[in-house]
Amino acid sequence: MNVVGFVIAFIILIILPYVGLWKLFEKAGRPGWEAIIPLYNFYIMIKLSGRPGWWFVLLLIPGLGFLVALGITIDFIKSYGKFTFAEHCAGVALQFIYLPKWGFDKDTKYLGQSASPEFRAKYKIALKKTQAREWADAIIFAVIAATLIRTLFIEAYVIPSASMESSLLIGDYLFVSKVNYGARLPMTPVAFPFAHHTMPLINTKAYWDGLELPYYRLPGLSDVKKGDVVVFNYPMDADSPYFRPVDKRENYIKRCQGTPGDTLSVVNAQVFINSKAAITPPNGEITYDVKTDGNELNPQIATDLHLSDISSINNTEFVTNTTEESAKALRGYSNIKSVTPRLTPGGASDPMNPVYPAIFSNYKIGANIPDYKWNVDNFGPIIVPKKGWTVKLDSLTFPIYGRAIAVYEGNKVEVSGKDILINGQKADSYTFKMNYYFMMGDNRHNSEDSRFWGFVPEDHIVGKALFIWMSVDDNASFIHKIRWSRLFNLIH
Repeated sequence: MNVVGFVIAFIILIILPYVGLWKLFEKAGRPGWEAIIPLYNFYIMIKLSGRPGWWFVLLLIPGLGFLVALGITIDFIKSYGKFTFAEHCAGVALQFIYLPKWGFDKDTKYLGQSASPEFRAKYKIALKKTQAREWADAIIFAVIAATLIRTLFIEAYVIPSASMESSLLIGDYLFVSKVNYGARLPMTPVAFPFAHHTMPLINTKAYWDGLELPYYRLPGLSDVKKGDVVVFNYPMDADSPYFRPVDKRENYIKRCQGTPGDTLSVVNAQVFINSKAAITPPNGEITYDVKTDGNELNPQIATDLHLSDISSINNTEFVTNTTEESAKALRGYSNIKSVTPRLTPGGASDPMNPVYPAIFSNYKIGANIPDYKWNVDNFGPIIVPKKGWTVKLDSLTFPIYGRAIAVYEGNKVEVSGKDILINGQKADSYTFKMNYYFMMGDNRHNSEDSRFWGFVPEDHIVGKALFIWMSVDDNASFIHKIRWSRLFNLIH
């Protein structure tokens, strides 16, 4: 059924516009075959509409090329007497209907180069735009330009949760670069502008998933590096009741800890990469047990040291999340007896807070997933999959990599007795098609990250967080709502 749907879509969206273009070229005295050669057909359209030849160079520039292609198309159909706004929209958005229609219409003729002074003078009245048309053109251009900027260059993002504190705070507004890692082209191209996956107010889908394109990324300035703060699509949305396409899954932000091919482990909350200790984010938080002499902590101290998620145990003890620097400062107060990191001991799993892959029971050989004795503070070692890397599949590795093979790489994975079947074939190994990453929040004890749901595939990567352009504290008084000291801070 999918093959039939693809063939039908290919005929409608690809073949029919070329058929129409072939006939229109013939009406202008050009050979029809020129219409079916990609890019060259745009060069011919430039000549037929009277635009200068260097427009073709603009056509090759990512982002700008899309706007230029729209302009060339509109100029081209003007050359056939299509002057109205409705006809321009139809010629751009519904080419599979209107190009063949005009191509086979006996009354539609080539009138000359629409961009030439002679053409404009001859058809001055027909080309004259009303004030409403001027506004419509300006609005459409603004929407298209903003969408291209958002898709290919830079996008705004707001921190919704405490998982990156104190590096990033709730209410920080960021700019996320699409250029650093290369812009990912839309995989679900038919969507409402500026809405991610849900329409505001009416709460309906903001996209049409009847057309999904394969993953492709433009060349970038660099690969994702360890330590980068990365925005990506939430992988677990693949399992949600309202399954969403990759580029319409919820946006998450975490710090990259492991890149393709790395062996990652966490020992007493310290990340190790290939047996070497990774740099711990200086503003990262963990949970501390605090003992006092019975005197209450001054609320201003809690604010100054950014003690979050404070929870009292009794009159002399409380638990809080904060940075190592703040914990050190807290120990200096006279009413504080001790400040101790609360870490889950190594060598045992934590059934009250299970980590990956224990929560995915689908990928196992036998009755149960092996007990890896991993927890949030002592995890791994685990190899992050790399494109081209072949992993041996057995009862220990299959629970770790089975989800990536099935969900992210699109294979049908089954277990029959002790045998693993991939796309119906018995397999004892698998070679990965994509690169993967291991992401963690800087607030290590208040972050849902790769320790819980595993790897992030490369096709989920959105961009690199660059800097904070605004920061708003909803809990502060009116005059202190804006955190002025955080404005235009670079993100490290």
